[in-house]
Amino acid sequence: MTEREHIEIEGRALVLYDGVCALCNGVVRFFLKHDKLEKLRYAPLQSLVGRKMLARFGIVSPSDGVVLITDSLTPRERLYRRSDAVGAALKLLSSPWQLLGRSLMLVPRRLREFAYGIVARMRYRLFGRYTTCPVPPPSLRSRLLGVYE
Repeated sequence: MTEREHIEIEGRALVLYDGVCALCNGVVRFFLKHDKLEKLRYAPLQSLVGRKMLARFGIVSPSDGVVLITDSLTPRERLYRRSDAVGAALKLLSSPWQLLGRSLMLVPRRLREFAYGIVARMRYRLFGRYTTCPVPPPSLRSRLLGVYE
């Protein structure tokens, strides 16, 4: 992880996503559009940044699709996976998305995880797959990390 990436991540929320998944990239584009206060940073799970951040939690081979780490690189950092990650990330956006995140977290976790699992298993068939992680436009590159390795 470079010094610039460390500075961009420290104390912020970091969304780790499957960089070759078209659905996951669409979710990142959605978050970028609606994250008006720029609270979130993003990195592919497959990137050096993604792997190093997951290693902090003892995770070597991620298969979650979406992971959220809040308060990154601080003693308060916390890891969210799967539907918890999506709900927690939505709660960091402005309204109405914040309300959607809160509402999602009211759904019983077992039901959320069941639905998430179905989508996760079918995401490549339904939405497609990239051969490499798409390169973001220059205006967004400070918020998307680990895609230039």
